[in-house]
Amino acid sequence: MLITNATLVTWNPAGNEVLENHALYLEGDRIKALGRSADLERQYPAEARLDARGQLAMPGNICAHTHFYGAFSRGMGIPGAPLKDFPDILERLWWKLDKALTSEDVRYSALVCLADAVKHGTTTLFDHHASPNAIEGSLDVIAEAAGQAGVRACLCYEVTDRDGEARARAGIAENVRLIAALAQQPQPKLTAMFGLHASLTLSDQTLADCRAAHSGDGGFHVHVAEHEADEYDSLQKSGRRVVDRLKEFGMLGPRSITAHCVHVDAREMEWLRDSGTWVTHQPRSNMNNAVGAAEVEAMLRLGVRVGLGNDGFSNAMWDEWKATYFVHKLVHRDPRRANGNLVMTMAVANNAALAREFFPAPLGVLAPGAFADLILVDYHAPTPLNAGNLPWHILFGFENSMITTTLCGGQVLMKDRQLTTLDEAEITAKSRELAQQVWQRL
Repeated sequence: MLITNATLVTWNPAGNEVLENHALYLEGDRIKALGRSADLERQYPAEARLDARGQLAMPGNICAHTHFYGAFSRGMGIPGAPLKDFPDILERLWWKLDKALTSEDVRYSALVCLADAVKHGTTTLFDHHASPNAIEGSLDVIAEAAGQAGVRACLCYEVTDRDGEARARAGIAENVRLIAALAQQPQPKLTAMFGLHASLTLSDQTLADCRAAHSGDGGFHVHVAEHEADEYDSLQKSGRRVVDRLKEFGMLGPRSITAHCVHVDAREMEWLRDSGTWVTHQPRSNMNNAVGAAEVEAMLRLGVRVGLGNDGFSNAMWDEWKATYFVHKLVHRDPRRANGNLVMTMAVANNAALAREFFPAPLGVLAPGAFADLILVDYHAPTPLNAGNLPWHILFGFENSMITTTLCGGQVLMKDRQLTTLDEAEITAKSRELAQQVWQRL
């Protein structure tokens, strides 16, 4: 396929470029060439064409931490007094919702989020799953949904002790099974990590069992210090803070993700940096749960690798950009905090570097040899647009409705705002029916 008449936003790590009147030539699931439209049209005269009509062509967005299983929480009323803090939210919402899910609920929760991702130009997602009464095969169900949608996904099941020893063992087995299957038969759009809920719901014995079961370099995906309760629990259990505890069990490293890290201290940040562990920032979720704002500027200055996720909020990643940009200014009462380049570093460069740890070709960049994961954005700047000011155009000008076309691995998932791989009407109707049943069970 030849995509013509585009303004390319390359997100090249060596120096982002904004290239007008350019084209992309795709071969299989990769980008083969980019150049001026007229030149590539002469070079590839017989290829199928997609006319960008002057739109921006950009790499697809990447979400470094999400929860497909939470889709059915939208609009749900929770009985009793208002939720007062994060432990209350866990116990009365999430730890009841996940128990109410069947395998069919898992499938449609994922499909709802995947349709949302395609519409919002998010082509790679790191999911963290829980369904204590439907553990076995749950990652296969999500993998099938991701395959149907056509996106790229990294999956895991969250191991926890909160539902008893048998379910903890089942969670370990579910992670091990998918990791082993993908090692035997790798897939370009699917990979896996080993999921852990959080230190506060994991005993030393279960952590040891997880480490023993996962001796490879696939990495761990775990919530860390989202609320102070996680740190207090770790200190009570072990005399160590959360990151120190995970370090003792060998769970940090360049292929591990620690989500949130809102309440880590300076020494924990050093452990994260020295081990090359990834941190993901989810500002919309942190605001909603009133847990605080992670010190992402300090972490980045220290050399910690910080990316951007959404924690199960909509897969409109530009909304996460905007939340990051604004919340740190508000918290610190300083408009200089969290500037656009810092947000871009997390959302673009760092998320792409994280994804490259797990997928066999570069992601998050328009360059020869990179995966052909890209979006067309119908944004026509009313002021000059260049590589230097692009982050501020995204923060103050881009809207999710401007995404018209989404491709992943060269496959068109949405064209002119019409989904091509998913039937959104069917998914919505079925998910509404299933969600009503989940609410009743909950």
